[in-house]
Amino acid sequence: MSPTSRADSTSRPADSGAAPASLGAIREEIDALDRQLIQLLNRRAAASLEVARIKREALGETGGGASVATYVPGREQEVLNNVLSANKGPLTEAHVRAIYSEILSSSRALQRPLRIAFFGPAGTFTHRAAETAARVRFGSFVEYVPGRTVQDVFELTERGDTDYGVVPVENSTEGSVQQTLDMFMDSDLKICSEILLWITQHLIGHGPVSEIKRVYSHPQALAQCRRWLVAHLPQAELVESLSTTAAVEHAAQEAGAAAIGTEEAAARYGVPVLARGIQDQVHNSTRFLLLGRETGARSGHDKTSVLFSVRDRAGALYDVLSVFARRGINLTRIESRPSRRQPWEYVFFADFVGHPEDQEVSRALEEMYAACTMVKVLGAWPTERRVDDQPRASS
Repeated sequence: MSPTSRADSTSRPADSGAAPASLGAIREEIDALDRQLIQLLNRRAAASLEVARIKREALGETGGGASVATYVPGREQEVLNNVLSANKGPLTEAHVRAIYSEILSSSRALQRPLRIAFFGPAGTFTHRAAETAARVRFGSFVEYVPGRTVQDVFELTERGDTDYGVVPVENSTEGSVQQTLDMFMDSDLKICSEILLWITQHLIGHGPVSEIKRVYSHPQALAQCRRWLVAHLPQAELVESLSTTAAVEHAAQEAGAAAIGTEEAAARYGVPVLARGIQDQVHNSTRFLLLGRETGARSGHDKTSVLFSVRDRAGALYDVLSVFARRGINLTRIESRPSRRQPWEYVFFADFVGHPEDQEVSRALEEMYAACTMVKVLGAWPTERRVDDQPRASS
């Protein structure tokens, strides 16, 4: 048989239906590669455990290492940058990120199970944000702990009952979540990351809509649906609840009542969705914060949040803001809140591009310390684009 005939015979299935010989050879190669991969993954896991041991020794810990940070955003971004720069395909960037999300999650779980508090109960948008944070930042090995209020989430995380907390901070329609901002005035927690979600609100109840006399929901949800409620339920009493899920629970038990909330909460309590997408703005999104006990290391593509107050004199705020302008630092957000310490005293929250370890940012902060009565860095986190950082339509 000629070489050409032999090649042809292995490139086509035999009449008996047997797989081509080349397919078997490729599968053997894949099996061999998998055996190498599992050995390398276990070597990597062992190295990760050694890192945790060294951290515990440095902190003088003798127990399970509950205070050792297992999620270090800057370091994880460095890991991703390293593997992405070495990736030559055919795996895409999305494939590599998904694979390494689970590798990093497994390494953290070996060191210690990760727990995340969220403004609950289950079925709220904050629960969804916590799951999104876990999916794109922590992988599969995460435990979720609901907090009844935003304050509860802060306290669970401050005490170390959970590693991180997730709270809402700003809605594109209704602005800031004031309780979250106020908690930062006294809390030592740091912002580790942010999550952006599309928010789709539904009217949930046993109906019919014409017989609804009372509508329950969180104040933010009620405000986001203000025009729809005026147009369709002008006579209904609007009642504030601790969360959208708590509102659905009310609607499940009360005749003539409805709630504004998520489809997950509706399914949880077995209550029908009467009207979908009732928010006033189609492009309605909320920004959530991931809270931890440490500021993330510099990644090179970061955002920082600060809290500050200025002296009571003309031009004081201008002088502080000019610090950023002179150094070419982009302010992405600023707003004021009552300090809650003295009447008519205010503090300012500002987000800007950069990290406290950047030279220009470090110098700007030094000028702020000199010009302000108080400056508090609330956190710094990588602003890299992950596939799932894009807002996604909620059900």
